This record gives sequence, C-alpha cells and structure tokens, in this order.
Amino acid sequence: MRSSLVLSFAAVTLSFSTCAFSQTQFKQPTPEELKMTSDPKAPGADAVYLNIEEVSNDPLHYETVYARIKVLTEKGKDMATVDVPYLRGGFKVADVKGRTIHADGQVIPLEGKPDDLLISKKGDREIGRKVFNLPSVEVGSILEYRYQIDHGDYYSSPEWEIQRKYFVHSAHYQFSPFKSFMPNAHEASSNYLVDSRGRTVNTLIWWAKLPPGNTIQSNAGGYYSVDVTDVPPIPDEEYMPPIDSFLYKVFFYYKSAGSAADFWVSEAKEWSKDVDKFAEQSKTIHEAVAGLIAPTDKEEDKARKLYAAVQALDNTDYSRKKGESELKQLKLKEAKHAEDTWKQKSGDSEDIAMLYLEMARSAGLTAYAIKVVSRSRGVFDVTYMDLGQLNDTLVLLSIDGKPVVVDPGEKMCSFGTVNWRHSGAGGLRQSAEGPGYAVTPPQGYASNTINRSASIALDAHGQVTGTIRITSTGQESLKWRQRSLEIDEAELKKEYDKSLEALVPDGVEAHLDHFLGLDNPDVVLMAVVNVKGTLGTSTSKRLLLPAAFFDSRQHTSFISAEKRQESVDMRYAERMDEAVTYHLPEGVVVEGAPKDTQVPWQGHAVYGIKTTTQPGTVTVDRQIVRAFAQAKAEEYQDLRGFYQKVASADQQQLVLTTSAQPAAAAKGN
Repeated sequence: MRSSLVLSFAAVTLSFSTCAFSQTQFKQPTPEELKMTSDPKAPGADAVYLNIEEVSNDPLHYETVYARIKVLTEKGKDMATVDVPYLRGGFKVADVKGRTIHADGQVIPLEGKPDDLLISKKGDREIGRKVFNLPSVEVGSILEYRYQIDHGDYYSSPEWEIQRKYFVHSAHYQFSPFKSFMPNAHEASSNYLVDSRGRTVNTLIWWAKLPPGNTIQSNAGGYYSVDVTDVPPIPDEEYMPPIDSFLYKVFFYYKSAGSAADFWVSEAKEWSKDVDKFAEQSKTIHEAVAGLIAPTDKEEDKARKLYAAVQALDNTDYSRKKGESELKQLKLKEAKHAEDTWKQKSGDSEDIAMLYLEMARSAGLTAYAIKVVSRSRGVFDVTYMDLGQLNDTLVLLSIDGKPVVVDPGEKMCSFGTVNWRHSGAGGLRQSAEGPGYAVTPPQGYASNTINRSASIALDAHGQVTGTIRITSTGQESLKWRQRSLEIDEAELKKEYDKSLEALVPDGVEAHLDHFLGLDNPDVVLMAVVNVKGTLGTSTSKRLLLPAAFFDSRQHTSFISAEKRQESVDMRYAERMDEAVTYHLPEGVVVEGAPKDTQVPWQGHAVYGIKTTTQPGTVTVDRQIVRAFAQAKAEEYQDLRGFYQKVASADQQQLVLTTSAQPAAAAKGN
C-alpha cells in the first residue's frame, strides 16, 4: 500500500541510467511444500504465506509485489482472489502474472485480464482496484502471483504491512528512494521534491514496528530493506481495539520537517489556519445567529440553541450527499466556508461541526476545534506523520469558565455528549496559546445506561407472556436513533428484534411493539417489547427458571479464551439495571431462589443479583456497572475471572413448586 501523500517532482536536469526492472521469478515448489497439509508453525491455519516480496524503486517510478501462498483448508481458498488498490490517473497496475500449483505438481496459469473497479471518487481523485482470481484452486494448492504498479511521473514512499491475515514464513521488502535520500548519498542533486503545500522536501523519515530482532537495513547499493521470518498472523480476538494501530509495519515519509515533532508543529499550524478560514466570520452567519439567540441568554442557553439549529440540518452522512449536477441545478455549491453549509441547509458531519464552530464564535462564545482519530479506526500516533489519520472534528466550548466538548456533526447526539468513537480519543486542538495535542475526556458509566424492566405472566408449565420496557441513555440510544435515519421503520424493527434474540432466554420470543422518544435525543429512549414462549424446565412438580432472564446467552464466548494477546476494548463504560417480575399462577410458590450475590472487580466493575418474593410474585433484580471502556491484556485474567463469577451467579435457578396445601388435602381423602 502506498502513502497517501503523492509528491511532485521538479528538476533542472534529470538523468537516470537505463536498466531493466527487477522481476521476481516464479519459484519451483519443494516436495515438502506440495505435500504440506498443515503447518506446525501455524496450527489450525487456513493458509500460510510461504514468501512475500515487495520492491519499490522511486527513481524508476515502480513497485513490484510477489507472493506465494499455501492453501490448507476450504476457507483458505478465499486467498485466490487478489485485490490491488491504486490511484487512477497517476498510477497503473501492469504485468499481472499468476498460477495455481496443485499438490500433485500440476500447474494452471492465470489467463485473462483483471477486473478494474472504482472504489471511491472525490473531486478529481479516483481510487480504483484491480481484481483477479487465481484458477482451479483446491485445498493443498500453492497460489503464486506477481504484479507491478507503475507510478508514472509521481514519487511516493511505501508503507509495508509486515503482519498479515495469515502466518508469514519469509518476506523481503526493499525501497530505493529519490536519489538525494539514498543511503550514503553525499552529492547535492539539482532534482528536488515538493509536497502538496509547495514546500521543498528535505528529509526521508521512517517509522517501524517490527518483530523483535528485526531492523531496517541500509544498503550501499542505494536502498533500504527489511527481511523477516516467522511473522505471526494478525490477532483475531473478541472485543479487540482497532488492530491496525498495533500491527508490525514500516512507513517511509518524504517530509519538509526534520522529525515527527517538527512535522506536527507545522501541520497543526496549517490545520488551525484552515479551520479558521472555513469558519471565518460572515454576515450570513452573524444574522442567522442573531435570529436564534437572545442577548439575555446565558452562555449555555446560547450554545444549546445553536446546537439544536445545526442538528436540525440535513446531515448527508446519514442521508444522501448532493452530487455536483444537483448542486448546480439547485444553485448551490460545495461548502468551502461555513456559510455555504448554512445556506443549503445540509452538509456532511465535518461541514456541520465547522458551521457550529463559526456560529458559536459569532455568538461570542469561546470555541475551538478538536480533530481526533476515531476510536473505531485507530489511535492517534505522532510517529505516523500523516494528518489524514485524524478523522472527525469536535468543538470545545468554554461555558462559564468550564470546558464542554460537543459533537455537532454526530446526528442525534445530545448536547454535551459525544459518540463513543470520540471519547478518550487523541488528536489536535486549537487553544488561545496555539494548536497542540489533545485527548478528549473519557465517558463515565453514568452517561450510558440501560434499564430493562420485564413483567412476565407464567403458568405452571412454563408458558410465558408479558412486556419488557427497555430505556436507555447515551450510546445505546444514539445507536438506534442514528439507525432510524438510515433505514425504514420496518427494517429498524427487524434489526431490533434480531438484537433481542440474544437478550432473552432460549424458547422465548421477543418483538418490538414501538419506540418512544426515537426522534428526540434530549429524552430517554424507550422500547416497548412483547414476549411470549416457553421458559425454563418443567417436571411433574417443579418448574426451574434461569436466575438471569436477560443476557443469559451472552457470557460463554467472551470468557472462553484462556489467554489474551491484545487489550480488551468494550468501547465505553456502561451501567445496566434489570428487573424481571414473574406473576405466578395460583397454587405455585417459590421453593428456592438465587442466592443474593455481589461480585466486585475493584476499581473496574461490580455485579449484583437479588431476589424478592411476595405473594403471587417473585422479582429478580440484576445489575452490572462497568466503569471501564478498555482493559489491558495483562488485566485479562482478572476480567475473565469477574465474568466467570457473573456467569456462575447467572446460572443459579429459581425453583417453583405446587403449593403443599392442596397435596395434603388430597392425602386426607
């Protein structure tokens, strides 16, 4: 994969010696490779990489990619489809070769041309992808292919993804940079590079996260290289953080800065200038703000009124962004300033966030932009010298001297709340002292609550009917409100019913009746749910019910792994309160109830379950307060132990039996 920064080339004179492009030749498989049915270095793997080679040569404007893959299972056959993304207009994918080698040595060559598909288009920039499928793939086959990417007249530095989906036996990576930046380059060159802002590039910087014992080597021949063996596959665990931020990889950068620190100082200043330019004061916005607030409004009232106004606009990230022809027909234009967004009453999340920034400033509020890496994508890494890693814009207000972070570009997000992706997120921020680094505040569990209350009528055979009321605040309510903007009512109901399947016990059906407060983010969201079915186990005299009516199917998979490689990311802290009241049939009483239990994980979480019995009813209250969003890998055993105890407590049973009095009367007859 190439860096997103493409550099222009300027020169007084240019001269390179003519030489043939280096092409990795196909390799004759060994008898051991052909006979391989499993790999002791990667037990249970669906496939493994036998070899990988990537060679980038910037003076000659090309890179080659070569791979050999052994297919070990049916699932591993998916590796026969190869997808090559590239920048259209500047780059070209060429010289695609491939073949499949069966376990008996038969060779089937790749024929035909790859498909050329469009991934995305923004302005004049088009990202395409070439796709080809290696033929006649079987379990036991070796897949082998190579291709070349021609950069035309462009220069760009490589990004090497060292860690892959499957185990890598050996890999070689090689980069020949622009002449002035080759290893041991001493003589000055009349050729030079400039970046997208027109600045002369004077430094080649690299960042590497490599397996222990591996380093980047510089070669007197004018290139840098990395050779690795036995690279473990990308981890695949439940509740992982965005794993791309933690994998083995190498980035090279042509930069006008001498270090990462210099780069971010420069980029932060340029970013802040661009923000202020987009959100510069205008007559249109000033008049709009004057019509929305009153001079006597307090600062928070002003902030809330303006927030409601921008939230009411058409956020095209949740609807449909207008194309160039439609904008022209409506006499609208692509937003280059905040007033453009206000005039056309629509914009994407970024446009709306920047509009709110200008409106807040126009109202006399102290307001600054914050640009963060979405936690759904990664973490902010200052060694990754690319402003493009910052995804989303928030606004930092000072209200009565107190900082308040708001998320105006997040549709249906209430004032003072941010999407979990933007909490505890790193990036850049503006301030009175100038731009700098920032981390947004994490969310406490009190901000994200779920309350489930069930009233269940039960007969002596375990047949149940009833109603559940589920109220939520914070992230759970935000999720369903945003989803309601993207799909119709019938599809929303289907999706919610699907989520209920894992919530209620086996044998019980749960179906959404209706929502309350779905279109108002400033109120608690309520879902009214109807339930029916068969619950528990029935014998001639007893009915055994699970202690936990809710979440009874959700613990096992999470705590099944004995070890953990990566940290646990549960997105946000949360509090869940549940109460289920069973209305008992006549003549049925409680023989045994779950023991009142409390399970603490000091400083992290607490669980509690309690049973209350009254004539004709029994109520089981259950609570989990999770005060953490993430737990380190070294904390996994404590986390696992906590959830094992929770699962054990939930497996207790409520034992109901026929009243003893009728049985005694029958004996007397």
